[in-house]
Amino acid sequence: MWKVLLSPDVKEFLKKQDSHIEKRLRKGLEKLQVEDPFHYLEHFEGQYYKYRLGDYRALIDIDFENKILKIQILDKRGRIYKK
Repeated sequence: MWKVLLSPDVKEFLKKQDSHIEKRLRKGLEKLQVEDPFHYLEHFEGQYYKYRLGDYRALIDIDFENKILKIQILDKRGRIYKK
């Protein structure tokens, strides 16, 4: 099983969302805590992988050795690629 960690920026972003959006995003991120999360992930530039959550995208840094998915950035699709 893989462990999902949220960066402080992602935690802050989730707090600012409406409760129903926050619940939907957290539920989507929990889906990654499986034996093979790469079914849901797509390789992105450099070291990151991206994960699609409806209109939102998460950029993820992966620690293969310890099986940890570090959610570094979470934002709307239109804004995430400008960061």
